[in-house]
Amino acid sequence: MNTLLGRRARTLAATTATAALALVLAAGCTSSDSGGSGSKTAAGGVELVKAGQLTTCTHLPYPPFQSEIDGKVQGFDVSLIDLVAKNLGVKQTILDTPFENFKTGAFLNADECDLAAAGMTITAERKKNVDFSDPYFDATQAVLVDKKSGIASLADVKTKGKKLGAQAQTTGEDYAKSKGFDPVSFESSDAVLNGLRTGQVQAVIIDYPVVQGWLKTKANADAFKVVDNLNTGEQYGFTVKKGNTKLLAAIDKAIKDARADGTYKKLYEKWIGPYDATATASPTAS
Repeated sequence: MNTLLGRRARTLAATTATAALALVLAAGCTSSDSGGSGSKTAAGGVELVKAGQLTTCTHLPYPPFQSEIDGKVQGFDVSLIDLVAKNLGVKQTILDTPFENFKTGAFLNADECDLAAAGMTITAERKKNVDFSDPYFDATQAVLVDKKSGIASLADVKTKGKKLGAQAQTTGEDYAKSKGFDPVSFESSDAVLNGLRTGQVQAVIIDYPVVQGWLKTKANADAFKVVDNLNTGEQYGFTVKKGNTKLLAAIDKAIKDARADGTYKKLYEKWIGPYDATATASPTAS
């Protein structure tokens, strides 16, 4: 779902054709399938899977990038893609899909969605199946522990024989395994926090922005603390079907313009926290 501690890089497995695509939620206003003109061609010649709307696949919840707030899907990713939709003259509609599908680009290839926005780390493996936008966020991992655990670092988790948790099929889980851990896997970021809260694990490794969001709640701040910030060199990107160059260009332009006119900074501060220009993603993917 990196640096600022939040890279939810996910490794996704292929899904079956019967995978449920439940819960269509609008980010902002939802457009009808027919759209205003009934044309599937938006500004700039961008072809859309449904007329009048930019359909985004994501996986909920993953605050602060996307989550349902007051009955509407909101977050940093959502706000950035809203800028793309505005430039195209349409509205964004969000489709909640299983996280396992993002690696293969299954829903993009099936024309269920125009793009995917889910706090995804750009990796060489994923580039084989989808095309990434320019990076829009540097992400780091955080190690969050129960304050009563006596854990002072990630190494401490192993030394003291404590249980470590991570979200399944993410780069956080991969990192833990690469360091010799056998982490307890949880299906979602909410489940990760619940596992820590209920004592199923005493420490978790997950994207830092997610942790920042959790610690805004006093009860969480009283019970948990960050003991490690792991800079894994990851960056987030949005994805489109391979070869969809026009939509990719529209996404990159929206990111570039938002950086130039201050919109990116405002959205960053709204959804993530204090803005540090030296800690945000470079404009060119590596």
